[in-house]
Amino acid sequence: MAITKIQSESVNLADDFAFTGTVSGAGGVNTSAFLAFKTSVQDVSDNATTKVTFTSEKFDTDNTFASSKFTPAVSGKYFIYSQVGAYPLNNVGVDMTIKLYKNGSDIGEFRRGYASDAIQNNGVNALSISAVVDSDTNDYFEVYYKINTSDGVNARIDYNSTGLMTFFGGYKIIT
Repeated sequence: MAITKIQSESVNLADDFAFTGTVSGAGGVNTSAFLAFKTSVQDVSDNATTKVTFTSEKFDTDNTFASSKFTPAVSGKYFIYSQVGAYPLNNVGVDMTIKLYKNGSDIGEFRRGYASDAIQNNGVNALSISAVVDSDTNDYFEVYYKINTSDGVNARIDYNSTGLMTFFGGYKIIT
C-alpha cells in the first residue's frame, strides 16, 4: 500500500508500507557508544579506592574512550554501565565497592558487604553498576573499585580472555 496523501482517514498499522522518500524527525542515533574490557589482571591495595584500567575495546563508535575514560563527543543523556570481577589474595574479605565517577567525583556506587569468610579467592566476586547520566561534551566517566579484607592483604581485579569479566560501557540515549 503506497501512501500518497492522507485525508481524514485512518492508517492501518498492520499494513506494510514502502517509503521511497526520506522520513525526517523520527529516531536518532545512540552514539557516542563504547564497550571496553580488561585483558590482564590488576592488583589493588586493601582498603584503597583504585581506578580500574581497561586495556581493550569491543567497539568505540566515535573514539571517545581512551586512558580508561569515556568522554562523550555529544551532549545528552547516557546509559553508563560497568562490572568488576575481583577476589582477595587471601581467603578472607569483608566488603567490596564499585564506583562510577564523573569528572573525578563519585556519582554512584554499589557496595556488597560479606561475613568475615564469605569472599573466597577460589572464585571471582562480581559487582555491577549502571546509571543514566546527563553529560556535556567535555565530561568524563571512570570506574573505581575498593575492597576491604579482614587482614589487610591486597586484591586482584580479574579478566577473562574469552568473555567479559570486567568491563565498562555506555551509549547515548535517544531523547
